[in-house]
Amino acid sequence: MNSQESPRVPLWNIANILTVSRLVMVPLLVWFMFMDGLGWQLAAFAVFVIAAVTDRVDGELARRYGLVTDFGKIADPIADKALTGAALVVLSLQGELWWWVTIAILVREWGITLLRLAVIRYGVMPASKGGKLKTVLQIVAISIYLFPLHVLPFTELLTWAAHVVMGAAVTVTVWTGLVYVLDAIRLTREKQTDG
Repeated sequence: MNSQESPRVPLWNIANILTVSRLVMVPLLVWFMFMDGLGWQLAAFAVFVIAAVTDRVDGELARRYGLVTDFGKIADPIADKALTGAALVVLSLQGELWWWVTIAILVREWGITLLRLAVIRYGVMPASKGGKLKTVLQIVAISIYLFPLHVLPFTELLTWAAHVVMGAAVTVTVWTGLVYVLDAIRLTREKQTDG
């Protein structure tokens, strides 16, 4: 074994288990969102927030304890997109969110995921700082939409705030998507030139 090589990281480590658990929470979230009543709304909100927290925790654990794997680099963004995508689609089905917002985000998210898979033979494209900001904005906006705002004062103000945050999320989502495309083109050209 080359002394420069890092030790083999087990596939089923705590970071990857948390990533897979986030995928498992997606159908639960959808089920709760389709149920009527304040309790179900709060349950959907709670599941979404817990799943979003696991995204932060699994990444932190992977970096801190050297548990980064190629599986995690690919599965983590897929789990994120499944979670946010499911929430966005249901919110649009329920008339809470414009369809063009959901479509714009989903096309970018799954398009970039497919792009990452297409260029994986040239190298793995990790999440950028802009991509992380995009994820935070999406999570905050969706969380506000999921919370039963009608039980709080200033409902209209909070709804407006949700729209503003979602607008910022869409802007950053599209912008980072373009950056990923340019990065993928550069990576492919560099590897083809080296080869």
